[in-house]
Amino acid sequence: MALISVHRQLYRAAAVYSLAAFLTLTSLVAAAAATGVFQSGPDFIAEVFSITTSDPINQQSTAPPVQQKTLWLTEDIRSHAARILGHPLAGLRVRYSQRGDKTAWILEEIGKEMPITIGVVVTDNRIQQVKILAYRESRGGEVRYPAYTQQYRGATLTEELGLSQNIDGITGATLSVWAVNKVAALALYFHSLAIQQSDTNLP
Repeated sequence: MALISVHRQLYRAAAVYSLAAFLTLTSLVAAAAATGVFQSGPDFIAEVFSITTSDPINQQSTAPPVQQKTLWLTEDIRSHAARILGHPLAGLRVRYSQRGDKTAWILEEIGKEMPITIGVVVTDNRIQQVKILAYRESRGGEVRYPAYTQQYRGATLTEELGLSQNIDGITGATLSVWAVNKVAALALYFHSLAIQQSDTNLP
């Protein structure tokens, strides 16, 4: 009887160990699936402006060409950007793509510890699209799913430099949600400057 009892205990211990190992492996696989580079910057821009590989610079398209532009970060722009981000903005300039009143931005913001690369498309001062291009945190990768990012569609920038729409959070991804919110607001602010710059350069 004692031998049978020992065997049962060993069996139970082995079953518990196997279950724990399976759950750990499942967690690691899920975390790995939620992290990584999902789309390159050039591919995102090509997708946004419908640029095909056979027509990389839009020469054969009837639509106006996509322009690659630079927004230089003046002290005033830095001040407003810092209010949006909650910290100083690094760098001297921000590059973006523009066709007419449509702009596309590829920006980064720290989630918990690692930068999240985010693509934002703005048209008529409203967000048309938010897309997570690269996610490097071990948790919170749910922010890349369309069910979350589609909440930003149609959002505008308020006078307080925030988003006009309420964005539902994700349990366990609070810092990542905050990061995407800040980048979305920053892209709207940058877009307004880009349009002003374009209007100023009109003949």
